[in-house]
Formats: sequence, structure tokens, C-alpha cells
Amino acid sequence: MTSPSFSLLIVGTGALATLFAARLRAAGVEMTLLGSWPEGVEALRRHGARLWVEGEAEARAFSVRVATRPEEVGQVRFALVLVKAWQTARAARHLQACLAAEGVALTLQNGLGNVETLAGALGRERVAVGVTTTGATLVAPGVVRPGGEGVIHLGEHPRLEPVVRWLQRAGFSVEVSPDVQGLIWGKLAVNAAINPLTTLLEVPNGALVANAAARLFLRRAAWEVQAVAGALGVRLPFPDAADAAEEVARRTARNLSSMLQDLRRGAPTEIDAISGAVVRFGRQVGVSTPVNQALWEMVKEKVERRRQAAPSAHKKNGA
Repeated sequence: MTSPSFSLLIVGTGALATLFAARLRAAGVEMTLLGSWPEGVEALRRHGARLWVEGEAEARAFSVRVATRPEEVGQVRFALVLVKAWQTARAARHLQACLAAEGVALTLQNGLGNVETLAGALGRERVAVGVTTTGATLVAPGVVRPGGEGVIHLGEHPRLEPVVRWLQRAGFSVEVSPDVQGLIWGKLAVNAAINPLTTLLEVPNGALVANAAARLFLRRAAWEVQAVAGALGVRLPFPDAADAAEEVARRTARNLSSMLQDLRRGAPTEIDAISGAVVRFGRQVGVSTPVNQALWEMVKEKVERRRQAAPSAHKKNGA
């Protein structure tokens, strides 16, 4: 039997997957991307993962291996899961076929429920959890513009050390924390405050703090998440979720949120795993979440209107 490869598998071909692939390849890390988005797969195969840094005349390209089926990957010890929350079940099935028994899959995804889905397929011991505030905008399939630098926060896991070294070699700031639930809910608070509003208004992140009404909605959405987390006994990694969300919006002022990028290219959004999750958990613990409820419903309505107006575009998924 062939020994599992010590290289890295990146599951996804969207903005963050392309960014991580480019930076890791620039640092000499061997990896394969696994995805099903036809335009993304073709672009990555033909031109590599292209990193478009502001001020440079053209994007820097880094050759990468791309697979569309887990059978093409072989057995790997390390996987980085960077697909959208609604794609996690498929990613888990693919990883069942190619992640070694002693391997580990690290999820840096948005929203709630990803860990449980992956663990249900792979076993909890083969799933590591993290969050990242690193920003990226997909300029075109296979071409990414870096956003805010951010930090990668990882929960403790005994098999993660090689992945941590690779990420640090690629210039990412990595911190390990024992309180992974606090990290996940902290990221959820920021996402719930920024992503739906930027999607509804179709503005970059910084516009939310430049407008008094938008800023108020941002703060209220974040506070609702903090209230739900507190009722669940989860302590966020910052004292005030609204202040944290504002700080991220300012630091990534020119970025387009991932949800707005999804809307514009006709892909499904992660609204159910973000605002929808806040509402569902709020109901469980008896915490009212009217702002997140409204944002959830309005984004879903906007996505549906876009889908009806351009049904063919909605088939693109960025996986």
C-alpha cells in the first residue's frame, strides 16, 4: 500500500483557497487543490494560482496541482478546508476517500456547523479547528487580491505542527489557542455584523463604519451574537463584539466581503451558517435576535431575486 503523502491538500478553489495556495507555493510547500468549480479549476491548471498585489503591474503566478476527484489526490496526511459552509458535506465525503487514517483536516471556514459535519464523516480526532481574519478578493477565477493580513487562530491539535510550520513559512501569523469555541463565535460575531450588511448594500467593508445607520446595524448584529454566545457559556476573545467588528471593517475597509463576492458572481451565500445560525441558537437559549433575523431574511430574498434574474450565473460555486 502506498504511504500517505506528506504534502498538503487544499479543499476549494475560491478566494481564500487561491490565496493560501499562492502563498504556500511561494514558500516551497507542495500541495494539491481539490475543487469542482470548472472556471476555477481550468484557470488554476492553465495559469497557476495568481496573486495580484496592489502596486504590481501583473499578478505573480505559482504552479499548482489541481484535482476534481478525490481519487486523483491519493492519500494525504494534511488537508486545509476552505470551501463555503454549504459545501462542507461534499468536502467531508471527498476527505473520507483521501485523508489518511492518521491525517488531520483543518477547517478555517466561516459560520457554524462545519466542524460537526466534518467530524461526523472523519471522526473528531481527525478534525482541527481554526479561524482566520485574513482577507482575499477573487478578481477572476484563479486570481486573488490579498486583503487585510489578519491572524490565523488555531485550536490545539496534536497532529497540526507541520501545517503550522508551513503557514508560518508562508508568512501567515499563526496563534494557537485552547478556547476554540470562543474563537469560532468571535469570528461569527464579526461575520454576522459585516457580511450581510455589505451584501445588502453592495458596498466594501469600510462603508459600514462611514455611515451612521449602517454602523448601528453592524453593532446591534454583533451584540446579538455576543448575547447568544454568553447564554451558551461561550466567552468571546474580545470584550465587545461590536467594537471588534468595527475594527475589522476599518482594517479591511477596501475589501468586498466573501458574501458580497458570492452574490455578485451568482453563487449561494453562507447566510444560513452565519445569520441563520445566530437566530437558531438564539431560539434555543431564549435570546432575541431581531437584527440577525432581518438580515437573514433580506439576504435570502436578495439572493433569490438575483437567481431568478440570472439563473445560469447562479450555477457557479467556487468550490
